[in-house]
Amino acid sequence: MLYQLHEMTRNLLAPWVHQAQANAAFFNNPGHWWSSMPGADRLAAMNELFHRIGKDYEKPEWDIHELELEGEVVPIAQLTEVEKPFCRLLRFKRHSNDSARVEALLAQPAVLVVAPLSGHHATLLRDTVRTLLRDHRVYVTDWVDARMVPVEEGEFGLDDYVGYVQEFIRHLGAENLHVVSVCQPTVPVLGAVSLMASRGEATPRSLVMMGGPIDARRSPTAVNNLATRNPLSWFENNVIHSVPAPYPGQGRRVYPGFLQHAGFMAMNPSRHLMSHWDFYTDLVKGDLDDANAHRRFYDEYNAVLDMPARFYLDTIRVVFQEFLLPRGEWHVRGERVDPSAIRDTALLSIEGELDDIAGLGQTEAAQALCTGIPAARRSHFIVEGAGHYGIFSGRRWREVVYPKVRDFFAAQSAQPAAKKAKKSASNVTPLRRRAQR
Repeated sequence: MLYQLHEMTRNLLAPWVHQAQANAAFFNNPGHWWSSMPGADRLAAMNELFHRIGKDYEKPEWDIHELELEGEVVPIAQLTEVEKPFCRLLRFKRHSNDSARVEALLAQPAVLVVAPLSGHHATLLRDTVRTLLRDHRVYVTDWVDARMVPVEEGEFGLDDYVGYVQEFIRHLGAENLHVVSVCQPTVPVLGAVSLMASRGEATPRSLVMMGGPIDARRSPTAVNNLATRNPLSWFENNVIHSVPAPYPGQGRRVYPGFLQHAGFMAMNPSRHLMSHWDFYTDLVKGDLDDANAHRRFYDEYNAVLDMPARFYLDTIRVVFQEFLLPRGEWHVRGERVDPSAIRDTALLSIEGELDDIAGLGQTEAAQALCTGIPAARRSHFIVEGAGHYGIFSGRRWREVVYPKVRDFFAAQSAQPAAKKAKKSASNVTPLRRRAQR
């Protein structure tokens, strides 16, 4: 009923929200008589602020169309490499008319970026992807809003997430692939590669784990405390709701995006309130640069998706309440996840000094779990002065973190390929067989 009430309220407010947008345009238009009214600048600012607070935020575009490489503008095409019910594997393909340039681009390392399924869309990693494209062939997991997935497609849990990651790795070819996981997916990615190693399958050249809750017992944050304060039944009874009509996923149980957004805002209410007040004052003053920066940030921040209920509840239980991975007790479809089985994959863990979502030490815990990887091929990096988003987006990511990641990939790509145990036919998906052909 809460989801239905939210949709009804949103629909009732829609005419007023759209009218506020029109009002702001009239008050700002020098050719309209409203703009000459006393206080027109304040009225325009108030209307735009109301519009932005009340509007429905759609999934943002990736908006990665070209890149400048060594003075040449290289066009980029966004392609769907693999399509699954709950995720699309996207490829950002760089093009050039210079055959030598094409050969050089194809020779660069392939990177799979596993985006979080934790409320925001994968486009939150736009800066991560755009920067990686300078020196790599880049693929990224683009998770589907659960309210858009028909009930007939079945449930999607943490085990299914692990399965998706394994299928994508096999499809791209593990032997020459590097994997980057940002925040939430560090756990299922480590689980996926651990299981592949235990079976004797080829595993990626390297793993980069950034700001994730490998061991959420270390330096617990507000996010961790919220997950442990209440039993699993509380989450199931209070935050899980059914998708209403007319969405394709009508009847699917989800953790709705609007509840997640409310949770995000509640973590730092004063900061968001001040940000909106600053936006209002910037509009009144005519400071369009700061106002546009506010728009860009909240266009992304306010765009949220519904998470499948089973996946969300699995994550709360496995990662944040029972800590099954660091305790060595996590089983995926009957197989125990053993990170010590990983031997041929290098590991780089990255944390932000001021991360208030995944506290210091939570990602570093992967180092102690992956004992099968030689110490010379394991590294940990703390980004001074960086919060959670700063390790994969913004100036610190581009100038401090990325060079570290780029050099790490280059060093591992230069290593001779390890001899792998022969994979059984059951471990090679039909998708991978087609790719091999």
